[in-house]
Amino acid sequence: MLRVILAGLRARKLRLVLTSLAIVLGVGFVSGTQVLTDTLQAGYRQGFTADAGKLDVVVIPGKEELTSETLGKIRAVPGVAEAHPVLIGEAPLIGRDGKVVGEIPPRGVAMPVIRLNVTAGEAPTAAGEAVLDEATAEEQGFSVGDTIAVLDHKGARHEFRLAGIFDVGVDQRLAYGGAVVFTVDDALRITGVKRFTEIDVIGAGTSPESLRDAVASALGSAAEVRTGEEHAEVLAEANGASLGVMRIGLLLFAAVALLVAGLVIYNTFSILVAQRTREMALLRCIGATRRQVFGAVVLESAIVGLISSILGLFAGLGLGAGAIALLEATGSDLPGGTVRLSTAAAVSGLVTGLAVTVGAALLPARQATKVAPVAALRTQVEEQSFRAGVLRVVASLLLALAGGAVTAYGVAGEPGENALVIVTAGGILVFFAVLIIGPVIVRPLSRIAGRVPAWLFGVPGRLAVGNAQRNPKRSATTTIALTVGVTLITFMSVLTATLQETIMRKLDKQFPAQFVVYAQTGTVPRAIADDLRTRPEIGSVVEIREKEGKLNGRHVDFGTLTQAALGDSVHLEVTSGSLDGFGPGTVAIADHIATRNGIKVGDVVTLSAERRTARLRVAAIVDGSLNLVPPVLLPEQSFERYFGTVDDAMVLASGARGVPFETADRVVNAATHAYPAVKVSSAAKIRAQFEEQFAILMNIVVALLGLAIIISLLGIANTLTLSVHERIRESAVLRALGLTGGQLRGMISIEALVLGLVGAIIGIALGTVYGWLAAASAFNDVSLQLPVGRILLFLALSGLAAVLAALLPARRAARVSITGALSAA
Repeated sequence: MLRVILAGLRARKLRLVLTSLAIVLGVGFVSGTQVLTDTLQAGYRQGFTADAGKLDVVVIPGKEELTSETLGKIRAVPGVAEAHPVLIGEAPLIGRDGKVVGEIPPRGVAMPVIRLNVTAGEAPTAAGEAVLDEATAEEQGFSVGDTIAVLDHKGARHEFRLAGIFDVGVDQRLAYGGAVVFTVDDALRITGVKRFTEIDVIGAGTSPESLRDAVASALGSAAEVRTGEEHAEVLAEANGASLGVMRIGLLLFAAVALLVAGLVIYNTFSILVAQRTREMALLRCIGATRRQVFGAVVLESAIVGLISSILGLFAGLGLGAGAIALLEATGSDLPGGTVRLSTAAAVSGLVTGLAVTVGAALLPARQATKVAPVAALRTQVEEQSFRAGVLRVVASLLLALAGGAVTAYGVAGEPGENALVIVTAGGILVFFAVLIIGPVIVRPLSRIAGRVPAWLFGVPGRLAVGNAQRNPKRSATTTIALTVGVTLITFMSVLTATLQETIMRKLDKQFPAQFVVYAQTGTVPRAIADDLRTRPEIGSVVEIREKEGKLNGRHVDFGTLTQAALGDSVHLEVTSGSLDGFGPGTVAIADHIATRNGIKVGDVVTLSAERRTARLRVAAIVDGSLNLVPPVLLPEQSFERYFGTVDDAMVLASGARGVPFETADRVVNAATHAYPAVKVSSAAKIRAQFEEQFAILMNIVVALLGLAIIISLLGIANTLTLSVHERIRESAVLRALGLTGGQLRGMISIEALVLGLVGAIIGIALGTVYGWLAAASAFNDVSLQLPVGRILLFLALSGLAAVLAALLPARRAARVSITGALSAA
């Protein structure tokens, strides 16, 4: 039997290649994910280990904070040669434009010179010197010797000579937002921090373990003491947790790719078994048992799976290396390194590929055992006809009803993560219902999808549509792989478009302001709003103030806004209650705070502020999804009574009627010019930022799911290749009756087009419905949006890609000899 199997594989090389390619891509995605995350993890670990090698002992806070007193105790320990504090706070850096850099302030840092990887200049050794991280220096155009300015914790400006530029390495605390490194005294003065983040210790001829024990003995339980290597391991493990999230996310997409690959393999082996009916029957005639026939098909799939999985591992190495090269080319802060594939990753890739391939072949193998020996006596194997059995219809109906019920339950519940999970589960059940009933619905869908091609291309078009309808079971299993990919891409497109439109609508409705004035650190001086109110170019000014307090004993942010703006410039979305009577003695609470604390309209809550405690009646629950208004809102006079006079957290401003945007923009920026920490953003800029974030998310998802689409197209190519071989005599008869080679190629291409459109139609329908339902289950009051242009593009690309997948099978069909095919038995 083994020789028979190997001979069969050699005889069907093209089928083997097409079948193998699907699993190669699936396994390649899995192993590529492992390669990427393993390489990044190794890079981080190497970086942490390199830093640890510079230190003998690291002291971090324990039950008490690390202070100058702690530093003195450590320096007094025998065997300690040096002890340097590490301090991390905030140091807003003023850029070339006179405003602070970035959305968050850079870190203000003091650390030992030995820890600094200075790439230009030198480390700060005297007061008034600083070094800046490479990314910020390049972005702002600073170089060694320049004068830079930072704001201290009180907002005062200080100038420093830029002594050097350094590489932050693997320290993500410094990479995010940038960092300015000072001497210890300057760092304490700028940041206002009173405690140290850690203290780094270098020994004098003492082993790290002995020094660790001596320092720990001197400090007791006040601090945690580690050797440098132990500290590196802790940091590496903490970083590994964040990489684990990336790994899980990528593996979810890999699972989709493997699912599609499994469907392609199942379809391929099902067709192969059907086409080899006489071969199986002959084996039975010469003594092969059912067990041997079953084993032959499973063994064939195992050989294909093993070879494909090995190739997939090499493909994964290439994908991982490409991803690392892309990260390095884009200047990412993620560390690269030598591309590596761990033994565990290699074994998991091989096992996964083998399991998917063999698992997909089990049902076709079982079908092969049902071939009767008498089938070998037939001159031609008849094409199996399809009838929708009662079991198929009932099973599909039950799954659809169950999926619909679960979906309805999720949509009817309180919007949130749980509801989203429930709706997703319902969608999976409905998808399986469509999968089961696919052979029934594929025929009418083929008729619809093929109406235009049949009209445009005449006889070849009508023949192609007939071929697509002839074997609905095969057509359904061919298109279902494409349906998976199109469903997910459409789902994400509709979901992101709906969420984007919802957020924009709420933003425009609640805050129709052109400009947002905010402070990177601290607050916005009241003088800015007062100044803006005197400018004739500005039509409305709304001040938002914030202060922390306690609501029913729990810490929350209380706030207020210009009372006259409510209902005029600011329209809060009320989910229950009313703001009509919003005045002294009342409060409005964001819905998420109310839900978390079990608060309803009419309840009396307790406010604890710096000045007094008060009992307030809840007048309204408002939508807090945009986070521009404080979660607990007080009337303007009440806020000042409880919290006193505070500066603004934010100012919303709009130009007067008829004033051009550019004119109002100049006025607002002029009002904030004297305050470096105060920045101005426009509604158009906020909208653009949201749109950019959604676009990036969508591009990533489409790119990752694109692999599933490619694998599904391999399935279409494979099916058509096998179909061409199966219908070789039929094609020869058509050629003999006058069909040209070009018309035959066109017929097969149109058949592929119809199959691709059918898969896309089902996927678009499912993705659209569940994209809307997912948005409705996740958020309140969504604005359903249908990205028509993008969906039509998906439909067109699916059809075009299916036609491209049919080029090789169509070319093979047209090159078959007419006389040779007609003379074959």
